[in-house]
Amino acid sequence: MKCPPWPKGKKVVHLDLKGAPPRVEYLHRLIEFFSQLGVDGLLVEYEDMFPYEGELKLLQATAQPAYSQEEVLSMQELARSKGMEVIPLVQTFGHMEFVLKHRSMWHLRETSHCVGTLNPHREEGVKLVMEMLRQVVELHPGLNTLHIGADEVYMLGEGEESKLWLTSPGHTVEQLFLSHVTKVAKAIKKVWSHITIIMWDDMMRGMSQETLKASGLVGLIQPMLWDYTPNLDVDKTVSLLQKYCSAGMADVWAASSFKGSTSVYTCVTCTQRHVDNHLQWLKVAASLSPSVNLKGIAITGWQRYDHLSVLCELMPVALPSLAACLQTLLHGQFCAEAHSKVTEVLGISAVEVEAMERTSAANSLFPGRRLAELIVELNSLLNSEDIRFFESNMFVRGWFSPYHRQRRIVTPLMAMQIRNQAATYLVMLQQKVEAVKEEMVHLYPESTAQEWIEEHVSTVMAPLQRITEDIGACVKEMVP
Repeated sequence: MKCPPWPKGKKVVHLDLKGAPPRVEYLHRLIEFFSQLGVDGLLVEYEDMFPYEGELKLLQATAQPAYSQEEVLSMQELARSKGMEVIPLVQTFGHMEFVLKHRSMWHLRETSHCVGTLNPHREEGVKLVMEMLRQVVELHPGLNTLHIGADEVYMLGEGEESKLWLTSPGHTVEQLFLSHVTKVAKAIKKVWSHITIIMWDDMMRGMSQETLKASGLVGLIQPMLWDYTPNLDVDKTVSLLQKYCSAGMADVWAASSFKGSTSVYTCVTCTQRHVDNHLQWLKVAASLSPSVNLKGIAITGWQRYDHLSVLCELMPVALPSLAACLQTLLHGQFCAEAHSKVTEVLGISAVEVEAMERTSAANSLFPGRRLAELIVELNSLLNSEDIRFFESNMFVRGWFSPYHRQRRIVTPLMAMQIRNQAATYLVMLQQKVEAVKEEMVHLYPESTAQEWIEEHVSTVMAPLQRITEDIGACVKEMVP
């Protein structure tokens, strides 16, 4: 079904830097690419890649250096020259894992075992958040818009101070949430009155219109409603946006996804899944009443589900998806014209990265295409049944079972055939891995390449390596 194209408002691409932070040169190439696709804003989630100073220096990444102040400024300068607004995203309540993981910050957690949620009762916590914001705002000259996060505030109300607070008549977890974000938003407005504040909406979804009206948030923040699913419930989403509008928050944002929302460990992006998500968002936009002022859409590209989870897909394998999603918004559908525009701009034959083949010279617009191709090849090999389920094949189960290994009694001829096959697969994998790593370190830090290989490759290679070693040991005891 064709919808009208995405209405007025910004199309902002999310840069999630809490995993696989691109080298600065690659980051610049990506910004150039986003500009070519018609993006007019960046939602930048720095986390530990921001060059925090003073007492906050401990928040900087240790796996690789954080970006320098000069690098953060150069990224903004390039984005501005391309007509893009840079919107920093700084978590101020939930998903503060990169802060609260540090021993010196443990006492600021809501509960000891929830690393992500800030205790809302400690004045020290608000001071911490405001100092983080101050450093970020000061390194973004001319800043107009700031995103304060506040999604998925897990375990809120479970801390001892919260439990005590909740015993007072009329106190609820909803009010606990609202009081903290209102306090933070008011503090921001007091210092930077001109700044527009955005926050994620999910903690407010179950709240009544009356609760929101009375919260003190009206006029302070603009909710950003996120839904990354291909079967997004249009009626429910429209109803939520209308509720926010009726509560006095008429300026609202949407948030879709072009990568990093399929599963926590996805390696290769499925373009169709993300196009379907945008088709649903187009239906939402077409169904809203004129009173709802849709300020724009943030097209998110998560690199981790949270600071302590594994890497999602790397940016290069998701760029066809991003291009397809933007064309879908532009045309109101993913029609033949949208498809051909994506394949023409990227110089590929198909919008699914697993099916793409080169159709133009190496200098075509697709930053990181070689890495995307190598990842797809390696992923295909890793997921081949012969390799992934090697230990379950007939020969291993029949002639080198746990029973055989334990007793070290094998048929040497069969065992050596199994070992040779495992060794062949290991050589094939190692060659592919070396090619991926060599290309990856041009675009990402060494630490990213190491983590990616450990996540996706090591778990597949380890059983093959064990079999070759165990067979060698067993055969020694059976053959003179």
